[in-house]
Amino acid sequence: MTRVKRGTIAHKKRERLLKKTKGYKWGRKNKERAAKEALLHGLARSFKGRKEKKREYRSLWQVQINAAARLNGTKYSVLMNALKKKNILIDRKILAHIAKEYPEVFKKIVGEALK
Repeated sequence: MTRVKRGTIAHKKRERLLKKTKGYKWGRKNKERAAKEALLHGLARSFKGRKEKKREYRSLWQVQINAAARLNGTKYSVLMNALKKKNILIDRKILAHIAKEYPEVFKKIVGEALK
């Protein structure tokens, strides 16, 4: 009888798994059992990480706006309240960018909000 090689589907499955764990440290990149475990944890934590990233960036923008606001003689909370009352609809991301890149424009925004 001729020789029949088996396990092509299992091999493809293993290769797919190991392709996803490329770049992991130690045996988690090339040992199937460790790679599978690492991938399960990695996928769960990546979902969580995407949610946390949004929180971290919002907090960063708040710090940047507060720093720029204090240079202009006010506080973050006072500035945001004034912007809301004057119906100036600029989100924190854009406001932080303006504060960092264009301080003179930010100063005008603060002046307009606090009139």
